[in-house]
Amino acid sequence: MRNVLAVLGISILLAFSAPTFAEAQSSSETYRQLDLFGEVFNRVRADYVDEVDDEKLIEAAVNGMLQALDPHSGFLNAKNFREMQVQTRGEFGGLGIEVTMENGFVKVISPIEGTPAERAGILTGDIVTHIGSEPIQGLTLSQAVEKMRGPVNTDILLTVVRVGVDAPFDVTLTREVIRIASVRSRVEGNIGYVRIASFSEQTVAGLEKQIRDIKNELGENLAGVVLDLRGNPGGLLDQAVKVSDAFLEQGEIVSTRGRQAGDAQRFNAKSGDLADGLPMVVLINGGSASASEIVAGALQDHGRAIILGTQSFGKGSVQTIIPIAGHGAVRLTTSLYYTPSGRSIQATGISPDIVVEQARLEAVQRQANARRSEANLRNHIEVDGNEAEGTEAAASPADERPFDFQLARAYDLLRGIQLFAKKSVN
Repeated sequence: MRNVLAVLGISILLAFSAPTFAEAQSSSETYRQLDLFGEVFNRVRADYVDEVDDEKLIEAAVNGMLQALDPHSGFLNAKNFREMQVQTRGEFGGLGIEVTMENGFVKVISPIEGTPAERAGILTGDIVTHIGSEPIQGLTLSQAVEKMRGPVNTDILLTVVRVGVDAPFDVTLTREVIRIASVRSRVEGNIGYVRIASFSEQTVAGLEKQIRDIKNELGENLAGVVLDLRGNPGGLLDQAVKVSDAFLEQGEIVSTRGRQAGDAQRFNAKSGDLADGLPMVVLINGGSASASEIVAGALQDHGRAIILGTQSFGKGSVQTIIPIAGHGAVRLTTSLYYTPSGRSIQATGISPDIVVEQARLEAVQRQANARRSEANLRNHIEVDGNEAEGTEAAASPADERPFDFQLARAYDLLRGIQLFAKKSVN
């Protein structure tokens, strides 16, 4: 019976790793390790205190193998695979947070604007230690995410640890369907402001529409564009390439390099600039990750935009979704991406050309408000947690102009460039 189960375990594993089976045939050590898997599988089925489901055991084993590689690889069962496909279309159910795993806990990369997580005050860098009364340690990232998902209009309790707060605290959120307006815009004087919240299938079309609207409103008076990527957790690589291309006339946008030399890819810009060569400022912060960093890095390396804000997240890896017929899919890290100058931002991030610390500048604003009235000071404290990412049911937290000093600096910079250009002509 044990040998039968060992063969069963090997067969199931090979269903997920068929491309490498030829290599495994020539390695007795590989067979020995696969036999170990079958042995453990058999022991768990026979001796574990409760009866266990074979499918769940295999899924957990496969996911454990992938999670051991890096925080972004993992197994998606059929249900999670469907949800992932829906999410990339810009609509999904849940709490509205982009997360990763760090030291056994869930770390928030960024809350998504206008979602339960953002409205509850969840911030970039928060650590989730418990879901309900259950500790997260011991769970994989996929398992933790699965527990945070659930039926719409149901509540979930998260225990959060935050830098600068002495003790963990609980936050209750209500799950809902998350619909993301990927791109928003507005006009500030003679400057166009464009906010990209994530890179979904809708992003490029949304960007083109918002830029057209800005041009229609300002016409020849348009002096520059602010592209706000703060708190943007990333998304689809092809959308990041197209957004970069939208502002570049030529040159490399990004390259990806995998395990084999032949896996390298380069993406180049085509002629055409949505902003017609006008000055640009790109805003980034610690919640700007992956696809956001591709755009910021490309525009920075080509000198097309000034990057302003704080260091980005530093996710420089590319995940490929590999469907497994009848089971779901494997999300596997297959390459790293590099900016046009050859920089890898993996674990380092994009360094802004001009560093502006939002939190420190907001503290100055609170002091100024205190000189005006105590009531104003209390109001500012109430929204203190919504710094760069903030809330926007109707408008982005970055749109809260009285509080957003990073955005104010971006506007000032573009106006200064415009003034200098006028003086140079005169």
